[in-house]
Amino acid sequence: MSIDRATVAKIASLARIEMTEEELDRLAPELSGILDWVEQLGEVDTSAVEPMTAVIPNTLRLREDVVDADPLTGGNVRDKVLANAPAAEHGFFGVPKVIE
Repeated sequence: MSIDRATVAKIASLARIEMTEEELDRLAPELSGILDWVEQLGEVDTSAVEPMTAVIPNTLRLREDVVDADPLTGGNVRDKVLANAPAAEHGFFGVPKVIE
């Protein structure tokens, strides 16, 4: 794919990048070369390659999802927390209506 000077100027304008005439002339063949290289990558047969998210296998380190019964460090203290609320409704903090 060939990028001409007018296309580079339009891209620079859309990106709100100010470029001189020399920069436009220099950048047009560079962008054309990059797009040619990308087209070459499209010709590579990758049908036998499995999709991956990283070059090394990663697994998430998971912990057991439990509620700690200790009142100092864990959960199960909803009633104590809601006791400090100015208004509690159905086990949640009650807040005034903002949108009418």
